[in-house]
Amino acid sequence: MGSTLEINDTLQLTTAQGFPAEIFNLERHRQNPIMLEEVGDRLFSFQGKVGPRFFHLDPVRVFWFHNLGGRWLAWGHVLMQMQTISRNPDAATHRGAANVSEANQWVTSGTYKVAQIYDPDYQRAFTRNDLPASLSYSPD
Repeated sequence: MGSTLEINDTLQLTTAQGFPAEIFNLERHRQNPIMLEEVGDRLFSFQGKVGPRFFHLDPVRVFWFHNLGGRWLAWGHVLMQMQTISRNPDAATHRGAANVSEANQWVTSGTYKVAQIYDPDYQRAFTRNDLPASLSYSPD
């Protein structure tokens, strides 16, 4: 009985969930690498990660991926600044036991700062080598 809580060392976001695709554009990055100095201390936000999740807390790094149609592209590391778990407004009414929560009844949102941006060659290699082929985003 109780609640299921997921502990994550990886933040993978779709653009709809808040991945800042207008800044972190793969084509631009490959032609003119995005540098950490460009985003400085900027605070980014995400929302709508289904399930109650805890991410490692600053100063512990969290791997950062852009989810592109179910395939993940590695971008670097982030540092979590805030996390919020709240009721999922899109979930159906809970019908299970009163002493057991359902993960899909909750969503996680938060803010983070970018701590490291992979250079294009490392980004390509990391994405290919550290993810299963079914998840690895590889446009080339």
